[in-house]
Amino acid sequence: MAVRDVVIVGAGPSGLATAIAAKQHGLDYVIVEKGVLVNSIFKFPTHMVFFTTPELLEIGGLPLVTPFEKPTRLEALRYYRRVVDTYSLQISFHEQVVAIDREDGVFAVTTEPADVGGAFTDVGRALTARREDAPEHERRATRVREARAVVLAIGYYDHPNCLGVPGENLPHVSHYYTEAHPYYRRRVVIVGGRNSAAEAALELVRAGAHVTLVHRGAELGASIKYWVRPDIENRIKEGSIAAHFETHVVEIRPHGVIVERAGTREDILADAVLLLTGYRPDVALMQRAGIRCDEQTAVPELDPETFETNVSNLFIAGGAIAGRNTGSIFIENGRFHGERIVKVLADRLGRVE
Repeated sequence: MAVRDVVIVGAGPSGLATAIAAKQHGLDYVIVEKGVLVNSIFKFPTHMVFFTTPELLEIGGLPLVTPFEKPTRLEALRYYRRVVDTYSLQISFHEQVVAIDREDGVFAVTTEPADVGGAFTDVGRALTARREDAPEHERRATRVREARAVVLAIGYYDHPNCLGVPGENLPHVSHYYTEAHPYYRRRVVIVGGRNSAAEAALELVRAGAHVTLVHRGAELGASIKYWVRPDIENRIKEGSIAAHFETHVVEIRPHGVIVERAGTREDILADAVLLLTGYRPDVALMQRAGIRCDEQTAVPELDPETFETNVSNLFIAGGAIAGRNTGSIFIENGRFHGERIVKVLADRLGRVE
C-alpha cells in the first residue's frame, strides 16, 4: 500500500484550503469527506445570506463574485465547486472515518461508506437509496489509507447538541432548519435562543407559521446579529412569536412539547419541532485518534502556532479547534489554518512550493 504524505478529513473550506496548499507544495494528499462538498454549508438554511463579505470566504486566491454586499448560500456552494474544479482537488465523497491509528510513524485512516450529506432532502434520500441497492460488499466495505500525516478539518455542524429527552428522535423533530414554506399554517416549536433560532423564527412567522420559542436562558443570546435582535424582540413583544424563557423541554410527543418552568409543566401543541441548540465537533473521533480534549470545553490539545495536536503529525484545521465554543472559529479565520499546517509538513518532508 502506498503511503501518502497527508490525508485530509473533511471537504469544507478549511479542508479545501489545506488541500490547495498541499498541492502547491507538491505533497501527495487526498481529502475524505463523509457527505457532500462543503457539507455544512449545504445544510445551512436554503435562503441563508452570510454575515460576512465575499472576500472573507475566498480560498486559493480565487474571487467569490456576487452582485450583493454579502454572498448567499447558493453562491457559496457554486464558488467552492469552482475552487475544486480549478485546482482539480482529489476528494473521495461519502466515506466516513471510523478510526485513525498510528504505528511506526505512519497513520492508518479507516473509512466506511456513509450516507450522503444531503440526507435531509428528497434528493439525498434518493441517492442514499441507490447506495443501499448496491451489493453488500460495496455498501459495507471498509477502506484503509496510510499517510505520514493527517489533518482533521471536520468542523462541527454534523453533530448537534442533543437534549437527551424522550421523543427527540420522532420524525417531526429536526436539529436543522432549511426553509419556511413547508411549515405554512403549521404550529412550530423552536428550542434555542441564539441567532439560528431567532432567524428561523422570523422566517417562519412571516411565512404563515405559528411559532413558539422555548429558551432555557432568561433572555435571548448575546450572539444574535445586531439587525436581527430588534426584529425578534419586537415580534415577541407584539405577540407574533410566543416566547417561553427560563424554560426547558421535558419531553417531545407526536403533537406537542412538554416544557417546565419554575417547577410548573405545560404542554405546547406542535406539528413540528426544531431543536436549534447548537453543534459540537466529533470529540469521540479525536479521542480515538489519541488527541486529548478538555472534558468541559471539548477543546483539543494542540500547538496554537502549528495546529499540531499532542499526537505528532496529527493536525486540526477549522472549527473543531474551538471545542464547544463554536462561535470563535469561522470560515474567515479557519481558511488560513491549512497553509500553516502544510508549511510545517513541507519543511519536515523536505518539500518546497
